[in-house]
Amino acid sequence: MEIAKFVLLVLCFCFFPCGISTRPAVVKIGATFSFNSTIGRVAKVAIDAAVDDINNDSSLLPGTNLLIQMQDSRCNGFTSIVQTIQFMKTEVAAVIGPQSSANAHDLSHFANELQVPFVSFSATDPTLSSLQFPFLVRTTYSDLFQMSAIAHVVNYYKWRNVVAIYSDDDYGRNGIAALGDMLKERLCRISYKAAVSPGATIADINNMLVRITLMESRIIVVHVNQDVGLTIFSTAHQLQMMSKGYVWITTDWLSSFIDSSVPVEMEIMNSMQGVLTFRQHTTKSEKKHGLVSRWRELTKHKNNEVLQLNSHGLHAYDTVWFIARALDAFFRDNGTISFSKDFRLHSFSLEAMTKFNEGQSLLNKMKTTEFDGVSGKIQFDSDGNLIHPAYDILNVFGSGMRTVGFWSNTSGLSTTSPETIHTTKTSNSSENQNLHTVIWPGETSIPPRGWVFPQNGEELRIGVPNRVNFKAILSKDPDTGKMKGYCIDVFTAAIDLLPYAVPYKLIPFGDGIQNPNYTDLVQKVASNVFDAAVGDIAIETNRTKLVDFTQPYIQSGLVIMAHTKEFQSYAWAFLQPFTVGMWCTIGAFLIFVGTVIWLLEHRINDDFRGPPKKQFATLIWFSFSTLFSAPRENTVGTLGRAVLVIWLFVVLIIQSSYTASLTSILTVRQLFSPITGIQGLIASNEPIGVQVGSFTEKYLVQELGIQKSRIKVLADAVEYTRALELGPNNGGVTAVIDERPYLELFLSAHCQFSTVGSEFTNTGWGFAFPKDSPLAADISTAITELSENGDLQRIHDKWLTRKGCSSENKEVDSNQLQVSSFWGLFLLCGMACFIALLIHFSIITSQFIRHYTPDDSIAARNTISGRSFRDFLSFFDEKEENVKSRSKRSELQNGGSNSG
Repeated sequence: MEIAKFVLLVLCFCFFPCGISTRPAVVKIGATFSFNSTIGRVAKVAIDAAVDDINNDSSLLPGTNLLIQMQDSRCNGFTSIVQTIQFMKTEVAAVIGPQSSANAHDLSHFANELQVPFVSFSATDPTLSSLQFPFLVRTTYSDLFQMSAIAHVVNYYKWRNVVAIYSDDDYGRNGIAALGDMLKERLCRISYKAAVSPGATIADINNMLVRITLMESRIIVVHVNQDVGLTIFSTAHQLQMMSKGYVWITTDWLSSFIDSSVPVEMEIMNSMQGVLTFRQHTTKSEKKHGLVSRWRELTKHKNNEVLQLNSHGLHAYDTVWFIARALDAFFRDNGTISFSKDFRLHSFSLEAMTKFNEGQSLLNKMKTTEFDGVSGKIQFDSDGNLIHPAYDILNVFGSGMRTVGFWSNTSGLSTTSPETIHTTKTSNSSENQNLHTVIWPGETSIPPRGWVFPQNGEELRIGVPNRVNFKAILSKDPDTGKMKGYCIDVFTAAIDLLPYAVPYKLIPFGDGIQNPNYTDLVQKVASNVFDAAVGDIAIETNRTKLVDFTQPYIQSGLVIMAHTKEFQSYAWAFLQPFTVGMWCTIGAFLIFVGTVIWLLEHRINDDFRGPPKKQFATLIWFSFSTLFSAPRENTVGTLGRAVLVIWLFVVLIIQSSYTASLTSILTVRQLFSPITGIQGLIASNEPIGVQVGSFTEKYLVQELGIQKSRIKVLADAVEYTRALELGPNNGGVTAVIDERPYLELFLSAHCQFSTVGSEFTNTGWGFAFPKDSPLAADISTAITELSENGDLQRIHDKWLTRKGCSSENKEVDSNQLQVSSFWGLFLLCGMACFIALLIHFSIITSQFIRHYTPDDSIAARNTISGRSFRDFLSFFDEKEENVKSRSKRSELQNGGSNSG
């Protein structure tokens, strides 16, 4: 046996002379954490087990043992710093820890100065950047990813506001700051932050929770340490805050406590039923199963304490293996463990502390170390974070927790394990986001709405325009002082449909002398002077930037109202159906089509031949006779018949339109206005009336470019009437532009006016709420329900439908038919005429070249240029039958002379 050891030693010297010479027999590793904490108790056992496993593994660090020097930090930052100073005097190659994020900020400065890598398995502060603290390596996930997971859950259930309870230290503040950023990316936000100081008493926590109960949001995120967290839930349970309607979400401190303390006392479990919590996901593997199976044996010596393995214990176990593998690679690369004095520390009486000479080399090996541990894949990205961060999403129920899903940075929320998703490469689309059913506080499986009205004894302050005109829409009752009208009835009907009570108070806005400015009212909602605004508030672009509107409950586009007169029949009323341009076009086409038919029929039809006077008379007669019946003259040519059929079709359409229009003019009461629409009004320079306080003036000036000097603000219906009757030449207006509901109400009692043209904007009225107010969405849903069940129309009929003058023909449009209505027909007819003429003259030209032979040279016979235009006209005027007869005789004569 001794001979075998000697031979093995000689072989090692021969083949690995450098490796053996640089490997020390013992490498000292420091470890600082709180032995009495949930994390520390499990981590201590896991670290001891890892050291034993490594020292018994001959394939790793051959000839070198790890020696762990543990120090209890007692959850005290000062103690942790003192222990670190002590470590730095004992020449440790690396330090496991610190446990808390708060201590990590302080101790990382020691690590940077003395170049000793600190490896933490539990410091999750997202601000612990590898750029600022290069010698701090984390074998756990940053809270940046955990906060992203929470934000995904909040967005998944369509909640928008959350309350954050956090410990008032670096761990709590920085974690919640990251949560705020993640929520903002998903259009959510933290509506209230409640910081818990380290020395907070039960009374302090009780007062904090009471304040939260008075707030709107019922989504509460708890990011604290275990002791404070358990006190929060115990107090919340006493305050009935673990009941239906609440949502409690905690970070992974709760899962660590339950995992390591199973079974947990039922009194504690009862205080947190329905809570959602997170756990760092660890991959199922043989290594993990092996450690879990022998965990009870490892904890036997713990004074009968029941201690279960949690995710932090798995990371602590992997941390020791991680350091060992990095050291092994460091030694294989001829690294040496050596220290030297740092003379810069002498002035602080810290000369006993030494600097790790090759600490940077060991750090580089750590950054490139990769292996499969009990927690999963250990590998770092370029930012120093573990790759593939993932969390289990757990629901506290009964005596334990049930998994309702997973989150990973590559796939988001899923009911499939992250390692399976990495294998199948499932996309991170919204359709793939899914969770199992959660049992929420109050033992309900229905996801809570997530908000209530603040229970602070205050009613919603709802601003209502105090209108002085169109009181059916909105007004203040002079007897009771209450607001009433169409808008109020719609709002109260919508409120009654909500599944919860809404205490509110209607507050008149305006002096009651003239209509208030509605943009000012919207601004007061945006600045929280009012909690909402109810009334005839037009939804326009600039206002939507300030507040959230409900769905429109009535369409309110802008229309024109003008003074109208009844159309009186007169001697020339039969000309009224068509405009002058239309009459001229019809006349021109009659002559044009008649001329085309004459050209097409002249050489083959005797009806279109004869003396010039007769032919002219025939052309005129034929042209105008087509308006009333089929012409007396027959068309014999194919082209002429085709043109005539198309023209008769056009005439049929024109005749029908003329008859219908003339009948309407002579038999139905007609209203006439010189204004035909908004374009004609813009082109004129006459004054225009608008309602005081309305957005109409701003729209006309800024959007349509109408000069502000032309706008005249009118206060009420009396001024509407007076201004329109005076007219533009006597200090009045040529028209009034306002929203349709106002004008419909006005016209029900003023028959001498009418709307002209159609709406030229597409807007509606809605109720205004502050940005991100959840009540806006619920009111919109209620308005939709009112519309579907007919209540919205019944409310409209109650307030806005008035029996006065007849509504027949209250909208005035130009009733004369224009060329634009028939241009397609005229174009069709014109193209048919052009094509027919083109074919006809092509045939004539061909016949002219072939049959007409004057006394010219043979070379000139085959070209038109060789003949005069007069000859061509003479040929065209000659009857086609005569031309063919003459041509045949000529051919016979030429044939006889050639045979002779």
